[in-house]
Amino acid sequence: MRYTPADRSALRDALLAQAQADARITGAALTGSAAVGAEDEWSDIDLAFGLSADADQSSTVADWTSIMYAEHGAIHHTDMWSGPTIYRVFLLDSTLQVDIAFAPREAFGALGPTFQLLFGSAVEQPSRSTPNPVDLIGMGWLYALHARSSIARGKAWQAEYMISGVRDHVLMLMCLRHGVEHSQGRGLHLLPAATTSAVEPTLVRSLETAELQRALSASVDVLLAELAEVDAELAVRLTRTLRELTA
Repeated sequence: MRYTPADRSALRDALLAQAQADARITGAALTGSAAVGAEDEWSDIDLAFGLSADADQSSTVADWTSIMYAEHGAIHHTDMWSGPTIYRVFLLDSTLQVDIAFAPREAFGALGPTFQLLFGSAVEQPSRSTPNPVDLIGMGWLYALHARSSIARGKAWQAEYMISGVRDHVLMLMCLRHGVEHSQGRGLHLLPAATTSAVEPTLVRSLETAELQRALSASVDVLLAELAEVDAELAVRLTRTLRELTA
């Protein structure tokens, strides 16, 4: 049974009501697509809670986890951390994903545009840093090196993984160049079609050696093209060596 937008709204309202009744929670915010009016039928629930100075983060998270399992149909969860903030991500039996951030009071605030304060107060946070394009280029050629060696060693699945790594970093570079969201592929649909069409040949269509070599060559082509956009002098310096990977 898949959830409906009405199911999602009802659950979000219930969670916010429970948060307001929890003395340990001093603020709550909508995050994600709902915070900017961009929800669709596939959106999940994204909430952030600010904790009082005397609240124990671990016990608060544990209590809320019990609530999610006992009252709201959670069947599993996983955690991610960003500084002192824990993001507990729940999977519900309805396939709905519920992300709840539990932040110490001093860390509760907007890290980007997708933060809508619902109650309480927030603390101004430093903006998230944008990846350095030169660092992404370095990761791109690193994946390309390992793609070549994986092909030579007959490790087809590792080769596919490494070629995909080159492509992922090229796409991040494209997102930065066009000023769209780069994280987790969120802005890829906003890139010009002519830009993304250049990346299509990098997709691996089989695990045959010749196909892996073809996809690696295409990956090096688009990596070099993005490299030239970032640093023309560096592109000149790296071109011959990167071409050697596909010789």
